[in-house]
Amino acid sequence: MKRRSSFFSLFSLKGGSIVKEIPLQVEVNAKRRKLKVPNLSKTRKRSDFFWAYLMIAPTMLGLLVFYLWPILQTIYFSFTEWGAFGQYEWTGLDNYKRMVDDANLLQSFKNTGIYILFTVPIGIFLSILVAVLLNQKIKGKSVYRTLYFLPVITMPAAIAMVWRWLYNSDYGLLNYLLSLIGIKGPQWVSDPKIALYSIIVVAIWSGIGYNVVIFLSGLQGIPKTYYEAAEIDGAGPIKVFFKITLPLLSPVIFFVTIMSFIGAFQVFDLIFMMIGKGSTALEKTQSIVYLFYQHAFVLNDKGYAAAIAVLLLIIILIITAIQMVLQKKWVHYD
Repeated sequence: MKRRSSFFSLFSLKGGSIVKEIPLQVEVNAKRRKLKVPNLSKTRKRSDFFWAYLMIAPTMLGLLVFYLWPILQTIYFSFTEWGAFGQYEWTGLDNYKRMVDDANLLQSFKNTGIYILFTVPIGIFLSILVAVLLNQKIKGKSVYRTLYFLPVITMPAAIAMVWRWLYNSDYGLLNYLLSLIGIKGPQWVSDPKIALYSIIVVAIWSGIGYNVVIFLSGLQGIPKTYYEAAEIDGAGPIKVFFKITLPLLSPVIFFVTIMSFIGAFQVFDLIFMMIGKGSTALEKTQSIVYLFYQHAFVLNDKGYAAAIAVLLLIIILIITAIQMVLQKKWVHYD
């Protein structure tokens, strides 16, 4: 009997058992009749990519115009010397060679280093301490959080002017309070020996609120089960803090540390507003960015100012890269 191709299975007896035979001809015919359907998933992906790039295009354009292009311009201008009426000429590495013998640049690096040495670790320590206290069940917690965050939303110029009044050696509040107990107050922002430390106090005070908000978010992200298990095991608050809170908060500490370093390297506004241009304390307080401002906008030495900016960028990149490597030893992401 002639075997026909159909969609039914064909059977045959073999050795007393039924064996199912696959209709190969049916498969071939089915493949021939198969219609070509367009790949909708690829078309949809292309459409999604188009709209995604369209949505981020304004941000990317802003980054290119206002960040990347100025960086490239600054690097180029660091190899030039500027004259009157915006004229400049290529001078090669002269600006960088000039840095070696620049005493003001070395002093500004020293001032910035002292500023970083005090503001970053002390600021982070106090921020963690305040965040842990505000994370407890205390009355008026929202009020305290608001008070600590107020300096963050206040203009740096306003903060500097208020503290300059507090530091005033003649009628300032601090010296007045010291005079009540028979102590003659120092010249807080005029004495070269203590002016930089006076600025450091203001910087720590004004920066705590921002870090506290970040640390609070990190503390609230720690599961309560860890603390409950520690309480069952009889662990005290100090042991819980160092064995549970700090390790689980280490990614947030790492982020705040990097941001604090970058911000401390770029300090300018407090120095500009609190230290007078003719003050004897200016040399002992000017930062790298303040020296950049002096050369770029006061002395009209934009080529050398650009070289200072490039040097500062390289230093920040190196320190950030070192922190990224070292974080593997103390940051716990699990």
